[in-house]
Amino acid sequence: MVTFRALGPFGAISNGETLDLGGQRQQAVLARLLVAGGRAVPVSVLIDELWPGEPPAQALSTIQGYVSRLRRALEPNRAPREEAGVLVSAPPGYALRAAVQDVDSWHFEHLVKSDHEGPAVTLERMETALALWRGPALAGFQELAWAQTEATRLDGLRLLAVERRADAALRLGRTGPVIPDLEAHASAHPLREEAWRLLALALYRAGRQGDALGALRRARETLRDELGLDLGPALQRLEQDILVQSEHLDVPDPAAPDRAAGGPSGPGGAVLRVLIADDQALVRTGLKVILDSEPGLELVGEAENGEQAIALVQSARPDVVLMDIQMPRLDGLAAARRILAGEAPPRVIMMTTFGTDANLYAALRAGVSGFVLKTSAPEQLIAAVRAAVAGDALLDPAVTTHLIAAFAGRRDPAAPEGLSDSDIDLIKLVARGLTNRQIAMTLAVPEQEVADEVTALLRGLGLVDRAQLVVLAYERGLVSPGSPDTRPLSSL
Repeated sequence: MVTFRALGPFGAISNGETLDLGGQRQQAVLARLLVAGGRAVPVSVLIDELWPGEPPAQALSTIQGYVSRLRRALEPNRAPREEAGVLVSAPPGYALRAAVQDVDSWHFEHLVKSDHEGPAVTLERMETALALWRGPALAGFQELAWAQTEATRLDGLRLLAVERRADAALRLGRTGPVIPDLEAHASAHPLREEAWRLLALALYRAGRQGDALGALRRARETLRDELGLDLGPALQRLEQDILVQSEHLDVPDPAAPDRAAGGPSGPGGAVLRVLIADDQALVRTGLKVILDSEPGLELVGEAENGEQAIALVQSARPDVVLMDIQMPRLDGLAAARRILAGEAPPRVIMMTTFGTDANLYAALRAGVSGFVLKTSAPEQLIAAVRAAVAGDALLDPAVTTHLIAAFAGRRDPAAPEGLSDSDIDLIKLVARGLTNRQIAMTLAVPEQEVADEVTALLRGLGLVDRAQLVVLAYERGLVSPGSPDTRPLSSL
């Protein structure tokens, strides 16, 4: 049995002995096959990727020689005419055949992405996964583009594993031990909002409310300095909950039913099916990586234009569509309208690099369940998907700022007829971005009562969701840019 190591210095071990895999370029052949995850890699690809630019004239025979020597190292007792069982021929190239648990990077990825039965199992598996790392992934091949790409991908999964481990520990009530690790994690990766969320929650549960708010202030300063953005909705809600000492922040009962860190996957815990519609291949690839790294989400299709998106919605029946607002043939806004007009339509979340104000406005009026920037952090995109399925709507903070500014000078001071003062107060609270729970705490009423009143408001006004209620609030002058009603939650 041979085991392979890529999470650190590259190598292979058999019967406790490190195998001699030859020189670096010969090792690179094996490493490239490992990165392919068991899929065949054509010889032409191996040549192009091992000798970027100008490969030698004898590149083909050199590759064949490398493969021959690697086979002898990996299977020294194989008979001369016996077919190789590890590094196999797979026309028009080669492939690596190994069990998942025999390749550390494959095993690591499997552990991180697998669905877990409760926080105790999650904690154990994340500990096992992180223990596989012995240094930077694919160390020794940093000058090769494919190795850099794979190392970056694996490191992203490593950061996710660190956060999933911390989240599981917090759900088990193990607060103190995770704080130093989360401090280091948030400091090393200050743009990861999930790192700050976990750190602030851990500090709060340790009785350090001031330090928890201080961590969120550091997060806000970093995001503003680096990206010009405020805290995302999840961190803003956490900050508000800490200020009012919300009961749901207390240490959970370990015996209570478990729920994933990002919230339920869907109705009954089912996997959420997501469709991506964007005309840029690079954007689609980035979104696929994000979805692939998040348990409970499944990519069911990709569309390059609005017409393809409509057809795929009908055939694949996704739960959520991530839709670019501007695409060829049929733009995202028109496609969203047609999708949402169908029977039992999926939720649609619009993506933009900052379209026109008219597009922002029109999309919200059409009933989309969120608006995010393509440059949003992965956590923001995942939060938008979760919020949409939960029946809520999430607007990226930068989009919200842009939208509020767009309504300046576009206001009609007349409130809709038939609304009571309490209805108008409720609309204002929704427009400020408060959740039903936060509104209930503000008004000192049961949360279900707030949910029922919001539903009744939407029905009475002929609106689809909370996003349209926000639009109405700005249209009718119930809130205005710069007023106390529109201050960020952190300043209230």
